[in-house]
Amino acid sequence: MLRTLGVLLFSAALARGAGLQPAAPQAKPPAPPGLRAGAAAVKITPPMGMPMAGYYYNRGAEGVHDDLMAKALVLEKDGVKAALVACDLASVSRPIVEEARKLIQEQTGIPAERVMISATHAHTGPVLLGRTSRDDMAVGMLDIARKYVANLPGLIADSVRQAHARLEPVRAAAATGREESLAFNRRFFMKDGSVGWNPGKLNPNIVRPAGPIDPDVPVAYFETPDGRPLATCVNYAMHLDTVGGQHFSADYPYTLSTLLARVKTPQMLTLFTMGASGNINHIDVSTKKPQKGHEEAARIGTVLAGEVLKTYTRLSAIEPAALKARSEIVRLPLAEFNPADLTKARQLAALYGKPNAAPFMDLVWAFKLIDVSGREGKPIEAEVQVIALGGDLAWVALPGEIFVELGQAIKQASPFAHTIVTSLANGSIGYVPNRKAYPEGAYEVVSARCAAGSGEMLVEAATRLLKELHK
Repeated sequence: MLRTLGVLLFSAALARGAGLQPAAPQAKPPAPPGLRAGAAAVKITPPMGMPMAGYYYNRGAEGVHDDLMAKALVLEKDGVKAALVACDLASVSRPIVEEARKLIQEQTGIPAERVMISATHAHTGPVLLGRTSRDDMAVGMLDIARKYVANLPGLIADSVRQAHARLEPVRAAAATGREESLAFNRRFFMKDGSVGWNPGKLNPNIVRPAGPIDPDVPVAYFETPDGRPLATCVNYAMHLDTVGGQHFSADYPYTLSTLLARVKTPQMLTLFTMGASGNINHIDVSTKKPQKGHEEAARIGTVLAGEVLKTYTRLSAIEPAALKARSEIVRLPLAEFNPADLTKARQLAALYGKPNAAPFMDLVWAFKLIDVSGREGKPIEAEVQVIALGGDLAWVALPGEIFVELGQAIKQASPFAHTIVTSLANGSIGYVPNRKAYPEGAYEVVSARCAAGSGEMLVEAATRLLKELHK
């Protein structure tokens, strides 16, 4: 599908500008001893008819706007290796992560605690069966979905295997940009005293946002000693629910990656990860202008690419004294529920797949109740992982849709100069609001399988691991 003319012209101008006005030649310092990196991407686009993710009704894929990818960056320092993988998916279930990690260790020797597998949260990706109450609701699509899920860990592992095979000496650098015009908190204080979720454009009952955004655009850049771009890691805290429709698409990271590749080199990998954005999206309620479709995704990706290009000029070298990684399992308490409501919840869940057969929030409540009840009191096991390169750059992985306040708390407490918080990594436990949000209610709280205080438990674990690795 064609992009809008304006985006095409802008991207062409970026590419021409990069070629017509090259930077003055400068002596490049050699790569630090022992630091190597390799990058690769593997197509993970499902077949047609695959159920698509992101909503509480079934819709089968009818086409491909742009291919979905598993993108891998492997780092090695003095024989210690770690891998970062970002998949153009709504989520990655824990079983998929575990199987992929097993294959990765067999093929490359990289242990599980040093492999970070995240999803970008593209709503135009496939539904992945993950042992939840919604697995059996993809009526007529289960065979396709099961085959895809069975093959996915191997594809993810193959991206790491290829990246590992391409390890070469590199330099690393990092900086943090700032983009405030794209993201919006989607929770609002309303005139009736409630907190509304996505209350609609120009809604006269909106008072103000119920929380902040995180405008940070962390950028980590890797190039060879002769200046050849190898990979750029970009992180931003904003939902990927821009495109809609029934064509597979990576959403706005597709445009981001395309434009950066035109400016740098087609061979450079852009590895995008979603920040803590459980309560953040792209909807500006102060305007009636529509914000849906590939044109909107292209606009967002173009603006974000522009900020990354500006951030390149502020990069500071990372001294990779060591490559370290650590992870731990945090056991989160379950959300409270009334067992007497289970019958009603199951009746509502049976209506899944039939658009408008039940109110959206009723379905959200029903599936949450069924999932929490099915755990029979067992806490939710959430992996918190940190990978650190030297004393200046660290990645934090959290396995859910994390509220922005929690991500900001981790970054503020981190001793690293650059801390990249990645959500929906190494599993998917659903929404994780901050404690303040629970009494306010609304969609994310109704959906959350974990109890109030769970998010703060993840912050505490991440902060402790960051401080331990910084020693």
